[in-house]
Amino acid sequence: MLVLLPPSEGKAPAGRAAPLKPEGLSLPGLAAARTAVLDELVELCLTDEDAARTVLGLSEGQRAEVTKNTALRTAGARPAGELYTGVLYDALDLASLDPAAKRRATRSLLVFSGLWGAVRVNDRIPPYRCSMGVRLPGLGALGAYWRPVMAEVLPEAAGRGLVLDLRSSAYAAAWKPKGEVATRTATVRVLHAQLVDGVEKRSVVSHFNKATKGRIVRSLLSAGAEPKGPAELADALRDLGYTVEAQPPARAGTPWSLDVIVTEIH
Repeated sequence: MLVLLPPSEGKAPAGRAAPLKPEGLSLPGLAAARTAVLDELVELCLTDEDAARTVLGLSEGQRAEVTKNTALRTAGARPAGELYTGVLYDALDLASLDPAAKRRATRSLLVFSGLWGAVRVNDRIPPYRCSMGVRLPGLGALGAYWRPVMAEVLPEAAGRGLVLDLRSSAYAAAWKPKGEVATRTATVRVLHAQLVDGVEKRSVVSHFNKATKGRIVRSLLSAGAEPKGPAELADALRDLGYTVEAQPPARAGTPWSLDVIVTEIH
């Protein structure tokens, strides 16, 4: 099973750890593209702070984020699973998993990034600011920049098992499983169901959506679940107590869609 995750804007501080070693990151096929993005991002932030803020979509009060990017090669690096601190990662809570579940997380989880392309949770990276929606002056829109590189590298990383795609739309644009890989890919949508005047209404709640996805991944890792495909994933989630509605693809070569229905927001 390969689980595709978005990153988070929230990140832990660099600390006093050793700096980035690009050659040590997983998916070495992304190395040249990572270097190109890193070089342009650091150069932009070093030479023109105002332009960097505009490119990165930062406010006047977020100038420290630009400064952070200037030190990407020297700042302390943390495992990606410790670096990201957003809602999904708080709910996933990798640090509290048992040893076997942590090993499964290292093997199964892949975090997408505008700067790094994609990394494993044990890959050590420094805190940074660069979303997949950024358009760098030289390389252009990062979603489009990463797409051909990912198309070369990610099918092999997907192996022969299930691909569970929990990315947001900006990060999903960087790689869309195709062909045979798509047939064993499932996307998940979390819907809040509530009764309104006696009629069930369903809605997507962004913050809760992220938290539930984190809990889903934690549940699968903790249970040691290894579903082989989308239908088996739906069954595994039901066994874990989730209410799931599975939608097979409308046409061949496209992913399944799974709706996880919840009645409480927490």
